Amino acid sequence: MSSDLLEALNALEKQKGISRDVLVEAIETALVTAYRRNFNQAQNVRVDLNMDAGTMKVFSRKDVVEEVEDDRLHISLEEARKVNPLYEIGDVLEEEVTPRNFGRIAAQTAKQVVTQRVREAERGMIYDEYVDRQDDIVNGVVERLDPRNIYVSLGKVEAVLPQNEQIPSETYRPHDRIKVYITKVERAARGPQVFVSRTHPGLLRRLFEMEVPEIYDGIVEIKSIAREAGDRSKISVYAHDEDVDPVGSCVGARGNRVQTIVDELSGEKIDIVEWSENPEIFVANALSPAKVLDVLVNEEEKSTTVVVPDYQLSLAIGKRGQNARLAAKLTGWKIDIKSEADATELGIYPRTVTDEPEGQWAEGGDDLYDGQSDSDDLETKDIDLYEVVQAEDGTESKED
Repeated sequence: MSSDLLEALNALEKQKGISRDVLVEAIETALVTAYRRNFNQAQNVRVDLNMDAGTMKVFSRKDVVEEVEDDRLHISLEEARKVNPLYEIGDVLEEEVTPRNFGRIAAQTAKQVVTQRVREAERGMIYDEYVDRQDDIVNGVVERLDPRNIYVSLGKVEAVLPQNEQIPSETYRPHDRIKVYITKVERAARGPQVFVSRTHPGLLRRLFEMEVPEIYDGIVEIKSIAREAGDRSKISVYAHDEDVDPVGSCVGARGNRVQTIVDELSGEKIDIVEWSENPEIFVANALSPAKVLDVLVNEEEKSTTVVVPDYQLSLAIGKRGQNARLAAKLTGWKIDIKSEADATELGIYPRTVTDEPEGQWAEGGDDLYDGQSDSDDLETKDIDLYEVVQAEDGTESKED
């Protein structure tokens, strides 16, 4: 065997992490097939590669039997004992049958096997790398587009961004740099197939983990996310440290933390509200920026009836019902919104003293708003860029 092949196997073991023993076993298997194909041999053979001596030998293998049916596969006990008197029925006799010109065929076969195994090993390593990064965010470069998919280069692999995972308001061009969320990694014939998303709620979660140290360190926890990608999202946050303001941590000084995320998502509006285990408080916070007068909870049906001032009704519902829909997704509660006039007419507001909920809760909760509010006719109008509507103690604060 060529010393160059031995050196190549040793180099592959060091550089690619492919075991030399695995490669040797694969080459031996391939050489058996090559021997049978090139020398029209059907007998049972074995190829032995001696890596230390650099030699290669082919051995025919014949079973020792009483009656020979196929002399390519069997040998009689009498003939076997001529080779070695210790042979018994059932033993296997091996005899070297290495052809003189088998070295050239062996070299070609070895090259093909090594190339194939290197390719498979590289694909396996890429698969292992990206399957570990599933449900994580990565940077990519838009490579090419077709009518349905966008193909994003992640460095070692080209990922697929399906049409239903693209933000409708975004336009993608070749060489654009974007952040994507890995949703699925599959093995395929041509290598690992990676699927990514720009609309998955996990992308929003990971972006906040990157921008807000308190979330990354576990001081502030994202409890839930409701997202309509490209348009508007709501997230609920909770601080495990009483001295930490969870909403303020996510907003950042003058809104710089959340603005970075808004820019990455092409201007997607983001509402940040404080989570509470009390559904009355949580639902009221989730409907911000609308002010809430009262929340009536039906535990059995996991539903709520929310009373808002008459002039806040369209704001609470939102354009095409978006604000209420996102609040319901965020909280996991059904939400029925009533105006103050309708609630009074139905006799559910104001509640009597015995009906009042224990404790105090905020009207609208804490909210980061992005610059637009819904008017009475469900059209939008401009307001301040970011607004922390109202804290639980009833005070109001704004950040321009």
